[in-house]
Parts: sequence; structure tokens; C-alpha cells
Amino acid sequence: MRKVVAGLFHSLDGAVESPDRWQFDSFDDEVGERMNRTIGSIDDALMGRVTYKEWSGYWPHSAPAEDNSFADFINAVPKHVASTTLTGPLEWQNSTVIEGELHDYVRGLKESQGRDIGVQGSIGIVRDLVLAGLLDELTLITHPVVAGGSYRRLFQPGDPTTRLALADATTTSAGNVLLTYHPHPG
Repeated sequence: MRKVVAGLFHSLDGAVESPDRWQFDSFDDEVGERMNRTIGSIDDALMGRVTYKEWSGYWPHSAPAEDNSFADFINAVPKHVASTTLTGPLEWQNSTVIEGELHDYVRGLKESQGRDIGVQGSIGIVRDLVLAGLLDELTLITHPVVAGGSYRRLFQPGDPTTRLALADATTTSAGNVLLTYHPHPG
């Protein structure tokens, strides 16, 4: 069975939204290498409407380059977009609106042939899949910064208690901590 994986940039105060505004000075080669390893294991991407709309206006126009392996990846990978308002066909190549209920769709993807399924951006989908027990791996790349402001956090007051198991912890030379979690076995 295929795994559903997600990775989010994360501040010390829990921000996961708009990391381009607060993590840029601590992004290091080790984080870049980890991201490249992760995208190298993914052959389907899940994203929500907001991420799709933001990224479809940028990435298709980004020139492929040796130092921008993410552009090559995200433009080529099949993208499955969760939305109740978008209708197909979508303009960005290899993009499809998810028909039906997200959890059923994800279960179907997990049972299909292929490598990992990566949630790209899409804070709400990551949260939803963690709470539903459908996310197999969550990596939080915690940057040594307090983002402040009113950025979205991954989990919200009122969310049910959900146990995860720490699978890996790595500290980079710039002081980023990469924490990888799997569902708790119990």
C-alpha cells in the first residue's frame, strides 16, 4: 500500500502558513537535500483549492533549472485537487479535481500502484488527514524563529487528542529541526 506523506515548514510558535515570510534566512542545504529526497519518492500530489490557485499562477511559469528541482517536480507530477468550488478541466498540466469525498479518494490512491502520495502545502488537508488517520508520515521542519503575527497553525483549539510516534529527528547546521512522525501504533 502506498504512503501519504506531508512536510511543512514550522516556526517555534507553531506557524505553518506563509513560510516565505519567516523561514528564508534559516533555509539551508540540509533542508534542501531532504526536500529533494522527499519529492524524489512522490509520484502523485494532493493539494487543496487555495494552494492550487496560488501555485498554478506561479509554478507553470517558473523556468526549470538545476537549482529548482521543485519546479520540475510540481509541474510534471499528477496533481489531485480537493475543492468543492473548482470544476475541471483545470488549466495547470496534470491537474484533476477530486470527485467525491476526500477520505475515500485518498484511500483509493493509497490502494493504487505507485510510490508515495505527497500533500503539497494545503494546511487544512494535512490537518484533516492526520486527524482521520490517513497520513502515514508528517515532517515538520521547525525553523529557529518565532513568526509572530496571525499565521495559521496546523492544529486548532478543539481538535481531538491524536497521538503520533516520532520516527526521526535531525538538526541541521542552521539550527532547523526536522521531526518526522508516523501514526501512533496504539
